[in-house]
Amino acid sequence: MVVIKEIELESLHELGELYQELMNQPSDLNKLEQVFKVIKADRRYILLGAFVDGELMGSLMGIVCHDLVGDCKPFMVIENVVVSSRARRQGVGKKLMLAIEEIAHERDCFYIILVSGEKRKEAHVFYESLGYRDEKVEGYRKHLSSH
Repeated sequence: MVVIKEIELESLHELGELYQELMNQPSDLNKLEQVFKVIKADRRYILLGAFVDGELMGSLMGIVCHDLVGDCKPFMVIENVVVSSRARRQGVGKKLMLAIEEIAHERDCFYIILVSGEKRKEAHVFYESLGYRDEKVEGYRKHLSSH
């Protein structure tokens, strides 16, 4: 059975392992813990985990952002969506996405935005199956050399 709930401190090691699977590089567990504490203290951040028989098998982060356009409704950005390769195609990702969408509705978000690497075709099919549409916008990223 899959249980979706907010991630707590005791699951950070497992979360680091999921992120390593996502990014092909290890997370600094000390920094992960420091930033986790900041995120947990900020209501705009939602860090959900999908637990299968008590083991963390998936996660995503939603960030509620204020907006000054039109009715000034907030929007949500989704980042770091990951499901362990051991749990894919079992509904884990869908349950995570539906849970974060429910929170976006509760917080009166006007829309949700997420980005996915252009080569992640399987992920794109998954997002489209949930109603997300490729709106043909350009995405840009600038890595800062000091980081």
